[in-house]
Amino acid sequence: SEAKSFREQQQKEAAFDHRDRGIRSVALIRIVGSVGRYKDFDSQFRFKTNLPSDRLAWIKKAMREGRALGPVKLFQIKNDFYVLDGNHRIAAAKELGHDEILAHIEEFIPSKNTLQNILYRERAEFADRTRLSTEINLTEVSQYAYLLEQISEHEHYLQAAGVDEVDFEQAAQDWFKTIYRPLCTIIKRSGLGDSFPDRSIDDLYAYITYHQWKESRKR
Repeated sequence: SEAKSFREQQQKEAAFDHRDRGIRSVALIRIVGSVGRYKDFDSQFRFKTNLPSDRLAWIKKAMREGRALGPVKLFQIKNDFYVLDGNHRIAAAKELGHDEILAHIEEFIPSKNTLQNILYRERAEFADRTRLSTEINLTEVSQYAYLLEQISEHEHYLQAAGVDEVDFEQAAQDWFKTIYRPLCTIIKRSGLGDSFPDRSIDDLYAYITYHQWKESRKR
């Protein structure tokens, strides 16, 4: 089977609103197609023709020698990535057995109102607002709004404590480092996740802090 077509998937998901996600490492296994050259590759992102490619050979040699070739450019829809620029580099990296590649990401947000898409858009909005480098994966709709509320309260706390000119993104970083990550570590060590196999550690954090933070404050 051939690699997936970005345009087909874009139409299927009605994913036209897009955001620049910057440069980050992407697992090669998640690169499933191409924007323009999907017919040239199979589903494993190998060139369909067995003709020798001087360009591919040169890139493989450069990679073996550890030369910096610059990030590839990828379009993202949900958990899948499509190559805009860098088809040869990705094919070479896969042939050499690499696990990931540095890429500049442009994410396209699906607009159809399935439950999965609503949750995905909430996650994307949370990522936009907080700019955290680590992804937080919740499985229930509206829980991201609660985390944003927590961060907003933390921002007010920092301002009241005299931290100069703190903004929402800085508050999010501090919240992640001093509140979110330590409590997630405690939840993991407690083994609580074993009792809730369908829920992520992120979900359990949201449940616990909602009842401890919000409900106890009301009482």
